[in-house]
Amino acid sequence: MTNVQSIQSPSIPSPSIHSEDRAHEADHPTSQVATFGIDQPLKLDCGVDLAPFQIAYQTYGELNADRSNAILICHALTGDQHVANVHPVTGKSGWWETLVGPGRPLDPSRYFIICSNVIGGCMGSTGPASINPATGKVWGLDFPVITIPDMVRAQAMLIDRLGIETLFAVVGGSMGGMQVLQWTAAYPERVYSALAIACSTRHSAQNIAFHELGRQAVMADPDWHGGRYVDQATHPHRGLAVARMAGHITYLSDAALHRKFGRRMQDRELPTFSFDADFQVESYLRYQGSSFVERFDANSYLYLTRAMDYFDIAGDHGGVLAKAFAGIQTRFCVVSFTSDWLFPTSESRALVHALNASSARVSFAEIETDRGHDAFLLDVPEFLDISRAFLQSAGKARGLTGKNG
Repeated sequence: MTNVQSIQSPSIPSPSIHSEDRAHEADHPTSQVATFGIDQPLKLDCGVDLAPFQIAYQTYGELNADRSNAILICHALTGDQHVANVHPVTGKSGWWETLVGPGRPLDPSRYFIICSNVIGGCMGSTGPASINPATGKVWGLDFPVITIPDMVRAQAMLIDRLGIETLFAVVGGSMGGMQVLQWTAAYPERVYSALAIACSTRHSAQNIAFHELGRQAVMADPDWHGGRYVDQATHPHRGLAVARMAGHITYLSDAALHRKFGRRMQDRELPTFSFDADFQVESYLRYQGSSFVERFDANSYLYLTRAMDYFDIAGDHGGVLAKAFAGIQTRFCVVSFTSDWLFPTSESRALVHALNASSARVSFAEIETDRGHDAFLLDVPEFLDISRAFLQSAGKARGLTGKNG
């Protein structure tokens, strides 16, 4: 067996981490790294061959003898490869420990689990925060614009490097779910099963609008310097924090916000008649913004949101979604949440209808919860039960039994 183990503003506080720490993670991450030389370029949709480049990744568990138990987890917009281990920058637990870990649906004693930082990210995979070997300076906006298909092509190169021909499953939510669907469209013969959660086959106009709001907040920050903030020894933390605050609102539902905060005051009984954070929900959003800038690069935020905006599987197949999955043998499980207005159930149903039209094996679950889009990251028992049952059923069909398959 192959044993591969993981390893300032008055309203928005300045980040506590120094920019040099972020830069270290961008090029020398606390992760495993796969490097690809000038002779192994990543062919991007924009027409550029990216080389050299690298992919940072984490693994959990062991690859079995016939290499049939590998699961690729695709992370969401603000995620990274540290899905089930302590984050090297923030010191916090992995972002999907509800799903990944001993006794969880994705159990490392049964599966070999891989999670890589996407191309364009800022936690070790080549992106705008990385050093451009041609100039010796940070790429910044000289980095080519990337797409979801580009991310998946890079992941396929990583999977090749690991010597894995077919993935038992590809799993992801939100932007990660988009990558799951792109994997099945681009490499159907390499994906035995796919768990696509809280996602769609293309970004809606409303979602594009929210992303543009976030990008404009970043670019309006005087410390952004046209994307050259590293050269200026600054960081547009105010603009990035505002972008995160706006985005975070879309991840929640009105009911969840009301239950958690209502109109309760923050550490006071009466309003201050100022623009301080009088309400708990204001304080919460400011905390989300300030903590986010500790670990994320502003330019990466621009690139990854743009990649999501460009995503459109039907558009890549003559406007007919079913054509993308024609003749596919992959087993699908599509999951949506009733209170997710960012990726509503109607979009999941459209995907399911297209898969049905392609005669694909597909199961679909709409889970009733008031936790909004973020429900896939939380301890929602029904979601965890469905994920476990789907993977166990697919594993039985593939002949995976007992520890490490």
